[in-house]
Amino acid sequence: MAEAGGMDGPKWYAETTVAAPERAPLVQDADVDVCVIGGGLAGLTVAREIVRAGWSVVVLEAKKIAWNASGRNAGFVAPGFSERIENIIERVGLSRAKQLWALSADGVEYVRATIRETGMPGVTAADGRLIVLRRNAEDELLRHVAMMRVDFGARLDAWPTEQVREVLRSERYFQAVHLPGAFRIHPRNYALGLAAAAEQAGARIFEDTPALAMDSAGVRKRVDTPKGRVRAGHVVLAGGAHLGSVFRAVSETLLPVSSYMAVTAPLGEALGDAVRYRGSVSDTRRGGDYYRIVDGDRLLWGSRISTRISAPRGLAGSIERDIRDVYPQLGAVKIDHAWSGLMSYAVHKMPLIGEVMPGVWVTGAFGGHGINTTAMAGDVIASAIVAGDDRWRLFSAYELVWTGGAWGRAAAQILFWARRLQDAVAEGLAQRRDTARRRAVQQAAHEAAERERRATEAVQRRAAEEAARAAAEESAERFAAAQRNAAQRAHQAAVQAKQPRRIADTVAAHKVELLRAARAAGGGGGGGGEAELGNEAGHGFETAPAGSEEKPAAPRQLSKSRRKAKRT
Repeated sequence: MAEAGGMDGPKWYAETTVAAPERAPLVQDADVDVCVIGGGLAGLTVAREIVRAGWSVVVLEAKKIAWNASGRNAGFVAPGFSERIENIIERVGLSRAKQLWALSADGVEYVRATIRETGMPGVTAADGRLIVLRRNAEDELLRHVAMMRVDFGARLDAWPTEQVREVLRSERYFQAVHLPGAFRIHPRNYALGLAAAAEQAGARIFEDTPALAMDSAGVRKRVDTPKGRVRAGHVVLAGGAHLGSVFRAVSETLLPVSSYMAVTAPLGEALGDAVRYRGSVSDTRRGGDYYRIVDGDRLLWGSRISTRISAPRGLAGSIERDIRDVYPQLGAVKIDHAWSGLMSYAVHKMPLIGEVMPGVWVTGAFGGHGINTTAMAGDVIASAIVAGDDRWRLFSAYELVWTGGAWGRAAAQILFWARRLQDAVAEGLAQRRDTARRRAVQQAAHEAAERERRATEAVQRRAAEEAARAAAEESAERFAAAQRNAAQRAHQAAVQAKQPRRIADTVAAHKVELLRAARAAGGGGGGGGEAELGNEAGHGFETAPAGSEEKPAAPRQLSKSRRKAKRT
């Protein structure tokens, strides 16, 4: 596979790859227990596990370690396969589907443990993966997540649209499945670390050594190379789409499929605003987008698949348009590196894992879901060879099926275009429904705000009216209270003004009664008494304070007093 611009291999991976030793080609015959054809992730895992069990092994790589798909993919590590789990259940039943899923999850843990045990440099694993929907299918997603949790014990969560768009600022996305146990790595550095670990354990790896032919008739198999020959009790075919004519019964069941990737120029803070999720992201379309942030502010972006082997013209522009379609806020995006990568698919979209004839094993067709499955397959096949482990038989339902040659590739391309068209139609409908929904929500919000405004104004008017009434009532009440207070004060003043005369009248009447009582008791009388009585009983006299001038009573009042005294 070639990088756009004619360079062999993706420059970005070359720029970020750790130092690796040059490995010489095979130039003499070798006799070993196991010969592995293919220096990708699957072949290196087989070699490492074989040699760790104490067996001898040789790896033949036609170019360089991790030269092809193993060393230039997106680096996503997650459980599962390229085929949908629902289709796996339909084909093999729930019980076997659970076992297959468990194997795929074992592959994830194998990669994690290998990185930890070997201390590989430059792998930089980061956790989490989001698988996003570009159509609104919440009910379907919730059913899938519930099934995976209950039936498979899977660690995954359903994210609603609002949560997805909080971390991925794109209206293209709806719901998502979140896999917290997934992670991402630098695939080439992982492959180089795996090769180093295998060599350290005793494996021999030869680069620039293509396998030209194989004789599998005898107990000891023979593999011919340009300058040497390998004899082995077991041969593992791990060359994937580049297996060629070594064993046509296998290579003709592998469909070579290209995918396309690019790395952008630095995007600065705009990328952090648009993509707030630091794990890996992919969508559910066949040949959809997949990406992650690298180097702090650059995007490593892959999309599309094709049965075309070479990279198309204008690859960088196509990927740039794909990025802008999802994140238009990034504006013009400069592509620094772009390349195509070749992977292999089987017709059933499941890996080919097993023994195709006594002593000849195959591992391949990982279909773009290869880091966990290559680890699992390598471990399963190595264990089968050295210990008779029969876990590989779980894949027996997925046989070698001829892909149809050139006609098969053409049919696959047509099928891919048809699937893309179906996805585009479904996505377009979803976008229109989402736009209509958002408009309806906005209209409803506007109407609700208008109703609230009117209700608020009505409440304010009623409050103002009630306040005015209360103020008027309070003013009238204050006025009435003032009138009552004034009347009370006037009454108190009048009472206080009459009080001295009442006291004087009472005292005079009391004295008259005393004089009468005295006269009745003593029998005396005379002018003096009358005069005294008249003087005391006269209402025309007032007792004046000491030193004040006495005022005589009016003549009419005096004569009345005298007449009253005489009659008495």
